[in-house]
Amino acid sequence: MLPPMLSKGQNIPLPDDVVGIDVVTGWTESDIEVDASALLLGADGKVGSDSDFVFYNQPESSDGSVRFLGTSATEEGAQARITIDLSTVPAHVHTVALAGSIGTGTFGELGKLTFHVVDGAGHSLAEYVTADASTESAFVFGEIYRRGEGWKVRAVGQGWDSGLAGLAADYGVAVDDEPDSDVAVPVESAPEPSAVPDLAIVEQAKNSSPSRTAGRGSGVRTAKRVAKKAKPIEFKLAELDTWQPARLFSVFGVGAGEEQEKRATSALIATMQAVRPLARALCARLGAPAGAFEGYVEVQYERGESKVIPDAVLKVVRGTRVWTGLLEVKTGSGKLRREQLESYLDVARKKKYDAVISLSNDVPAGPGELPVEVDRRKLAKVALRHLSWAEVTHEVRMLLSHGGIEDDLQAWIASEFLRYLEHPRSGATELVDMGRHWVAVRDAVTAGTLRSGDQKGLTVAEKWVSLSRHLALRFTAELGVTVKHVLPRRHQSDPTARNAAVAERLAADGTFEAVLRIPDAAGDLVVVADVRTNRIRCRTVLDAPNEGTSARRVSWLLRQLGDAPGEVQVEAVFSERGNETCEILGKVRANPKVLTEQRGGTIVSFSLEQTFPLGSRRSGTAASFIASVAAAADAFYGTVVQPLRVWVPAAPRQAEPAVVDAAETTHS
Repeated sequence: MLPPMLSKGQNIPLPDDVVGIDVVTGWTESDIEVDASALLLGADGKVGSDSDFVFYNQPESSDGSVRFLGTSATEEGAQARITIDLSTVPAHVHTVALAGSIGTGTFGELGKLTFHVVDGAGHSLAEYVTADASTESAFVFGEIYRRGEGWKVRAVGQGWDSGLAGLAADYGVAVDDEPDSDVAVPVESAPEPSAVPDLAIVEQAKNSSPSRTAGRGSGVRTAKRVAKKAKPIEFKLAELDTWQPARLFSVFGVGAGEEQEKRATSALIATMQAVRPLARALCARLGAPAGAFEGYVEVQYERGESKVIPDAVLKVVRGTRVWTGLLEVKTGSGKLRREQLESYLDVARKKKYDAVISLSNDVPAGPGELPVEVDRRKLAKVALRHLSWAEVTHEVRMLLSHGGIEDDLQAWIASEFLRYLEHPRSGATELVDMGRHWVAVRDAVTAGTLRSGDQKGLTVAEKWVSLSRHLALRFTAELGVTVKHVLPRRHQSDPTARNAAVAERLAADGTFEAVLRIPDAAGDLVVVADVRTNRIRCRTVLDAPNEGTSARRVSWLLRQLGDAPGEVQVEAVFSERGNETCEILGKVRANPKVLTEQRGGTIVSFSLEQTFPLGSRRSGTAASFIASVAAAADAFYGTVVQPLRVWVPAAPRQAEPAVVDAAETTHS
């Protein structure tokens, strides 16, 4: 069922049985960075203290009721998530305002803005969409506010030109963005019990408010901290290349099944305890606060006359609040079971824990989707969240490659953990299996007997969308920018319609298609897997320069494709409707005129396409369907898409100054 759509100023009540909610603010243009924030306001519309301002430098309110969970990519743009525990919001807080701000640019440049409220299971409660923003650099999307004994949600959609610091100040937050004159205690982190901090700094932190830092005046600092990049420890004393250093997480002797799951769970928990940036990144995905992390394995709980033993118990401490989650882990081809997850939900509700987390090789087709449906009544007070091993691997790669880990020892531990995850024996694969229906569907496509309503076809269609999201995750980790799997908006909130559309195309022409949008790339990366011909077609389209002859436009393209394979197809589209030419790159290099001879009009765009062999196997080696699609996307991006740059016209030239004769000047 679609969520209630709000108009500006409209409000609706939240269900009485909903205790925890996530507020997701989204925008279309992900190239512009939006900083989400929440303000806990009293009846006067002001914060009670600086700690009532929740944002990237202070990701949790002092009472733990409101937490900033970070920003992530979506198929249509980007989004930020803030979680609110309505049962623990202090009585003096009347309203939680959900806002965003931009350091450079305006909200009018962000396209469509969305304000989406979901419950702990990800079900939509309310949504507000607007495109009315213009010059604002700070924007209030909506509010969650008290009404009697319950809570309501209101769509606001108002902004002003003051940025994050101005937004905070307008709501009564004291802002101090003066440069540091001494060592500062970061606003977001009270010293963690597992750390060994400088005692003088700890004592100073104890005697100050959460918004006070050493060496500066009181107030919240809105300026972002610059992340430093550490280097893993290097071993340089080996006498021969065959010498191998000892590994922190050995894969020697790893079996399958239960032993594999225990090893992977232990490696994950140990790494999270040692590498705090990784713990915070993963815990943020689970709705946990930023704080000291601890994990315990094989903990036993009583449930009636039986025992319940989750793979791990996760604990996060933030001030006086302790967040707890029960973790169920599957590796290899292990599948999550509904009855097992529901038993954990029962234990978590009885123990007043916060969440149950499933971790497996299942990559849900969309963010927030769960691989296993459970009785929704069990989610009234406990959240159920899913994490894939692909996302864990993605987070480790991001931290190692693009900053976030500042300690060299932690960087080495993280790199050892990544090596373990990437080893086949770990069982923590990314996405390697198209599912048990793949062979039957593949053969039906080849025979022409597949129909769009076939249930097996719908299951395989969902796997393809998971693979498309997996490709976006891989590129994101490798490139350090948020790569999006682009889907029509109507399919983002309706998985049933999305899978049906993919299955219908598969039955009609035997193809899958994924569109990946990579920031700063000249065009989208389109991947088409043709099951009938066993070929993969990778394609990108870019606009030609809008000045110069067609020959010069072809030369402009060839200069950028110096290392591209000669078999790449180059299609030139001309201004005259229906006028196109196509030739392989090798021939165009030898004679550029093959694209322009006897053609009317000028070239307006180029389409570049390369074909690759498509693996037909369900899983396993490089001959598998998934491995071949990933390899093709990697190769085409590296040799064709990556070198391309959009055409930028030259700056306007000034008129040549008139030359004045020196003799005339003297005479006059």
